[in-house]
Amino acid sequence: MDQYFIIDFDSTFTQVEALDELARISLKNHPDREAIYKQIEDLTNASMEGKLSFTESLQARVRLLCANRDHLKQLISHLKKKVSTSFTRNTIFFKNHQDEVLIVSGGFKEFITPVVTEYHIKKENIYANTFVFDDEGNIIGYDKENPLSQEGGKVKLLKELNLQGEIFGIGDGYSDFQLKESGMIKRFFAFTENIERKSVTEKADHITPSFDEFLYINKLPRAISYPKNRIKCLVVGNIEEESLAQMKREGYNIRHRDSVEEKYLDEAGVLFCDETNQPTPDQLQNAGRLKVIGCFGKVNSRKLADTACEKGIIIFDDPKQNPRNFDFIPRRVMAFMNEGRTHMSCNFPDLQPPRNNNAHRLIHIHKNVPGILAKINEVFASHNINIVGEFLVTNPQIGYVITDVNTGYDPQVLNELKGIDQTIKFRLLY
Repeated sequence: MDQYFIIDFDSTFTQVEALDELARISLKNHPDREAIYKQIEDLTNASMEGKLSFTESLQARVRLLCANRDHLKQLISHLKKKVSTSFTRNTIFFKNHQDEVLIVSGGFKEFITPVVTEYHIKKENIYANTFVFDDEGNIIGYDKENPLSQEGGKVKLLKELNLQGEIFGIGDGYSDFQLKESGMIKRFFAFTENIERKSVTEKADHITPSFDEFLYINKLPRAISYPKNRIKCLVVGNIEEESLAQMKREGYNIRHRDSVEEKYLDEAGVLFCDETNQPTPDQLQNAGRLKVIGCFGKVNSRKLADTACEKGIIIFDDPKQNPRNFDFIPRRVMAFMNEGRTHMSCNFPDLQPPRNNNAHRLIHIHKNVPGILAKINEVFASHNINIVGEFLVTNPQIGYVITDVNTGYDPQVLNELKGIDQTIKFRLLY
């Protein structure tokens, strides 16, 4: 059965509401700009939450814009920098599913098309409203015959398209849910990476904090193997909010506790702690999910570092504790989580491999005994897998191998790599 992916634009494909942003550009020098901004934002939210008809909201917002073609050019440049993070890293998905991805929006083609076509989305698969301009290029209205300018417009459009297959809807607003309510789509995914509307999430089949999560749930190819929102980041002690900001932007599931408690540590993939709230070596014994510790201070025991290494847990610490360098630890933690880089770790051998965007990256951590690399390569050879790049470093305790391989292998390969004797941890990174 064919599959189709109906994706909203505002606050879904992009992080912002485009008409709101256009108002900020066009009304920049207007004496009452703040009051008008607030009116437009209120109209947007009322429509997205189902409290005001889309038609009424759209008419009122367009009247307030005072925008022209030059303002649209500025808006397009702005929107290209505001594409949702999880969409930008899954460009390959859009390239490989050009015929199945449709952008369906109550926004306007004039600013949507230049943004989404850079992600391999076909012009003929973009469904949105169109502005009406006067001879001087001022926006004076829009095409009211377009079904997307009307209440229930997305439902009307899909009835006209009559797509035959399994249809998934991804969006943040009430008009996206209406597709599910009407029976036009199989499942509706409330997209909450940018904004969460309770009136929408309550009715969704699934809440998806990122596009990675949507792809993961539906077993579709994706840029990262495991969605960040499923990785719990335990934060213990006095950690500045500035240091957590990028982790939050990446989508990690942040959880704060006053001390290191084993029941929370056992669920965590990442631990951030200050110098006085470090875990004990014994606490690491059952932390099977834990991949990395970021210590905002100096690791206080060699035994902790060695135990973590033996468990395949990397530690980054900051002995100098520069109070202004808020991202020193987060940058290293994310470089490890995203790329496998171990540079400046206090317990792992140093490795800084270049990223290879045309391959899958596999990480194998094992006890430092002879012959493991040969066994890893035997698995690849037995499945006729081409190795694009391979990197091995060791210390007295562990061997750390990163292998980049061509895509298209049997998933059984991953199980065989995990099953190699002396394996401590194995990850499919991307």
